[in-house]
Parts: sequence; structure tokens; C-alpha cells
Amino acid sequence: MGSCTFKLALIVISVIVLLFLPCTAAAGVTKAIDASRTQRLNLPGSLVGPESVAFDGHGAGPYVSVSDGRVLRWGGESAGWRTFGYSPSYIKNNCSAPSELPPVATESSCGRPLGLRFHRGSGNLYIADAYMGLMRVGPNGGEAKVLATEAGGAPLRFTNGVDVDQVTGDVYFTDSSTTYSRAQHQMVTATGDSTGRIMRYNSRTNRVTVLQSGVTYPNGIAISTDRTHLVVALTGPCKLLRYWIRGPKAGTSEPFADLPGYPDNVRPDGKGGYWVALHREKNEFPFGVDSHLVAIRIGAEGEKLQEMRGPKNVRPTEAVEREGGKIWLGSVELPYIGIVST
Repeated sequence: MGSCTFKLALIVISVIVLLFLPCTAAAGVTKAIDASRTQRLNLPGSLVGPESVAFDGHGAGPYVSVSDGRVLRWGGESAGWRTFGYSPSYIKNNCSAPSELPPVATESSCGRPLGLRFHRGSGNLYIADAYMGLMRVGPNGGEAKVLATEAGGAPLRFTNGVDVDQVTGDVYFTDSSTTYSRAQHQMVTATGDSTGRIMRYNSRTNRVTVLQSGVTYPNGIAISTDRTHLVVALTGPCKLLRYWIRGPKAGTSEPFADLPGYPDNVRPDGKGGYWVALHREKNEFPFGVDSHLVAIRIGAEGEKLQEMRGPKNVRPTEAVEREGGKIWLGSVELPYIGIVST
């Protein structure tokens, strides 16, 4: 009887030890990054919303898409921020004039650039503008050329994410909804709207092809390192989708990863995986500890690799990792870019 009691005690102790052992090694997850103390690169004046952050083929930048309809370029401490690009409507509608209206009230006439991505070979910057469609600005900046305002016979109502195949020059982008505009983005999630689309722009033929329709809130998009598939953030469902563009599965899609929050842009981490910005967590409470997930690093096969945590008032829309251990955070709400040291 004493022997059985002793064995039972050992089993209980073993279970307790296992429960309290860290699970990091088993899950393959590295230490979380603390984004509570970030360096800030402030926007000029009253501008807000550097939704996307991009660097050109020479490493210059960052370039950011902001709330008044422009793309700005950072030229360093001496030069500061300068206008790099804008839609044709920006000049036509005199959007540079002072206005007391909130930016959301002028977006439809001035434009609201969201996703940004350079084609390094040509130096062209591709812009997914929520209202103006897919646009392109040359290496020297200036007025953008509108490349597409419709696809498959339906207008682009909420152009959102963009990425470029650096080999072919093909541009992949998303239309988050054919029902609601960006000003109504909350309705896309609230109604479970599934009218979003994934598209490709062929820069050689200037043609747009709808790759997949009926998608639930497609947002950010990134092409894989081997260029065989796209990874698309589905904001409402809190998931990543994989769409195959080459190989035996070409033209099909499949679930890629479940996420603990609402994703926005997806960007390569330089190691074969992706940084996914999370606007907020799934089950986030407004009270309690002032910390939440702001981004998550996902591996090449959809596995969770690393988390980034920060204050609840930081709700990033993009996380871009650069050489030197810096991650640049864009936000659709804040008046600055956050720079996090890893």
C-alpha cells in the first residue's frame, strides 16, 4: 500500500512539473518582442495614418501612405518628409488646400492610399488606393497613373493590399469588398461580407485578372519567397489564406494559419516567413493590463514563430523588418511610425 502511495505521489509531482514547464521549446516559438518602448518617426503637422511602410530598391525611405491622400518620403533629419506621390484627383480636387473636415470625409475625393510596394527593378511604386484603385508612381515621384479601377466587370470599391513579383513584375492586390467602401470598413466585419477579391495586374499587358472572388475581407497580401503562392490576410475571420499561383495546385486556395487577432498587412520577414500586423486581439478587453499582441511572425508553412506585444493604444497595420534588427510599424490611426528594436 505504501509503495502504491509513493508511485501515485511521483505521478502527481511529474504532472505538476510538466504543467509548469515552459512550452516555448515545444512550440518552436522564440521570445516575444516588447514594443512598449518604440522609437517614433513623427509625421509632419496634423497628418495621421501611415498605414503602409515601404523602402525602395536602394534602401531609401521610408515611404508611407497617409490620411490626406498622399504618399510621403522620409529624406532624413535634414530633409524631413516630402510629398512623393498622389492620385490625379488630389490635384483636380484641390486637396492640398487647408480643410477643417476630418480626413475620412475627403477620402473619396482625395484618395486614401493603403498598401505600398516597390518593384525594385524599375523603381516603380505600386499603390493600392482604397478609392482610386491600383496606381503606379515612377521612381521620381509625382502624379500617379491609375492602372485599374475595375476587375471582372465590377468596380474596385475597397482596394487594400499589394505586393509585387520582383521577377515578372506582376502585381497582386486585394479588393476587400465590392459592397462596402473603406469608410464603411466596420460593416465588412460586422456583416461577414464575403465579396472580396484577389487579383493580378500584368504589367506587360496592362490587364487585370480576378484570381479568386467571394473572399471574406481580404486585406494584406504577400508573395512567398519561392514565388509559388500568395499569403492573404483575412481580417474578419482572423486567418491567413494561401493561394497557389504556380505548381500543381495553381489556381486553388487553402487555409494557411489561424491568428489570435485581426490581421492587416502581411510582409516577408526575410527568413522565408511573414510578419502579420494585428489591429487588435480576438478577445481583447478594454480594461486590465495595458498590453496586447500587435504583430505575429508566421513561418513558411503557417507555424507561429514569434509574438510582438505593445500598449493597447498601438494598433499597427503593418510590420516591416529591415536589416539591423529594426521593425517598422505602420498604423492607420497614429501620427507616427514606430521603430522597434529586436
